[in-house]
Amino acid sequence: MSHPTRRVFLWASTNPTLREKLPQTRVMQRAVRRFMPGETMDEALTAAAEYEERGIGTLYTRLGENLTALPEAQAVADHYATLLDEIRERSVSGEISVKPTQLGLDLDPDATFRHLDRLATHAEGTGSYLWIDMESSAYVDATLDLYRRLKSHHDRVGICLQAYLRRTAKDVESLLPLNPAVRLVKGAYDEPRRLAYTDAREVDASYLALSVTMLRERNVRLGLGTHDVRLIVQLANHAAALGLGPDAFEVQMLYGIRTDELLRLRREGYRCQALIAYGASWYPWYLRRLAERPANVAFVARQMIPW
Repeated sequence: MSHPTRRVFLWASTNPTLREKLPQTRVMQRAVRRFMPGETMDEALTAAAEYEERGIGTLYTRLGENLTALPEAQAVADHYATLLDEIRERSVSGEISVKPTQLGLDLDPDATFRHLDRLATHAEGTGSYLWIDMESSAYVDATLDLYRRLKSHHDRVGICLQAYLRRTAKDVESLLPLNPAVRLVKGAYDEPRRLAYTDAREVDASYLALSVTMLRERNVRLGLGTHDVRLIVQLANHAAALGLGPDAFEVQMLYGIRTDELLRLRREGYRCQALIAYGASWYPWYLRRLAERPANVAFVARQMIPW
């Protein structure tokens, strides 16, 4: 997608008027179903069944960010604790991914850490895993601090890093001594060029270089949060050169996107996860998904055609 078009979608994701009006339209509500099975926990867990049958794990995130009151953060933490219980009850190979601002990072970082610490303990107790999602560049340092604090007490915690940020190579280097779990994505926020690569080729080169660095260390649980199969194959070739198989990393794709490719990769021996997002606060997240790939926009256009 051209850079100007990407900027339009990212602008729309933060526009208050559009954020209020567009989610109420039938077209938007229908189109978003490609990316999420529904707004409830039960719908998300039900959608996992088809993946579970094929040996594909699931990663869950309840949509929402930048809370304005700490009691809301408590409710979010309680929700995720219940989700972990349901994952165990249903014998699903599921994990959770949480945004720090969804747990009050803008209001009280220490309270946010306490919520994450509780969820990490709960995840360990249920045999699951806690991932910390990454938000815009303004939150990187605070999010890394939260992860380092958690990792000193918990093994089953991971963090998302964004390949388009110029700083990420140094961040990876600083995390390697922790034997981290890293979910690497390209990045979907509107960042200035001084902070982020804006050319797609630069982003891809950064993504591949960061992945290879982590593979070489062999002490990283590496998840590739991408639908770019070409990049996945390139990394598999690097892994083979290092004497590693296709199970040296995980492929983590979004629910409803390139599912045929995810199933094919699983049949070829790759470890795979499907990220299932759900919840009522889907609008900004959905617009960022549209900004990532032209194919997503084409899909929405097709939804506007009456059948």
